[in-house]
Amino acid sequence: MLYIIQNDPEVPPGNLLDFLDIRYLICHAYQGEPLPSKEKVKALIVLGGFMGANDDEKFPFLKSLKNLIHDVVIAGRPYLGICLGGQLLAAALGAAVVSGRWEELGTLPVCLDNYATTDPLFKDISHRFNTFQWHHDSFDLPQGSLLLASSSDCRHQAFRYGRSAWGLQFHPEVTEQIIRDWSERDTATRGRTEALVADFLKHQAEYTQTARLLSSNFINQLDT
Repeated sequence: MLYIIQNDPEVPPGNLLDFLDIRYLICHAYQGEPLPSKEKVKALIVLGGFMGANDDEKFPFLKSLKNLIHDVVIAGRPYLGICLGGQLLAAALGAAVVSGRWEELGTLPVCLDNYATTDPLFKDISHRFNTFQWHHDSFDLPQGSLLLASSSDCRHQAFRYGRSAWGLQFHPEVTEQIIRDWSERDTATRGRTEALVADFLKHQAEYTQTARLLSSNFINQLDT
């Protein structure tokens, strides 16, 4: 079974659900729903959240989630971590997650590293593509991982660990409504909502195609 872990009520799976053609279950961890056992997990997607990867005391489920991520990844099962989910992957593998470094908000380009040309998650994706970013924290790279993508303001945009575990800093799942919700939630961006949405909509067709490819490429790993 593919499990999707939602860490925050305001950070839903968004358009990912439009691209999944297999059975899945969403675990609403923020509501106290129990995490699946590692034996039940055929693949795992962990979404973002407004908390930090190190906020175990405020959000106790994060410790259990990092343990689950570690076990799933070490077992070689496909894993996709988005923003906080990527940071949790890094933390579960012993790397640091740093607050207030390489912050990005809005629609911004990301460039693939040369290694990513043969990476299965980024198959058929352009060397330079537009993403939506909404993060104040960023991850260091776990030992033994491979950097796959960077942006001008955030060196670590995507990495792979092993054959089929990926951490992303950017958000392939957002929709216009999600962007509006996030912008209105933050006093620093509340006055920029329409500009943020307009910039996203200008690149939405390319963004949607990239999100669709990432999703299908990830699902294809379940059969390898």
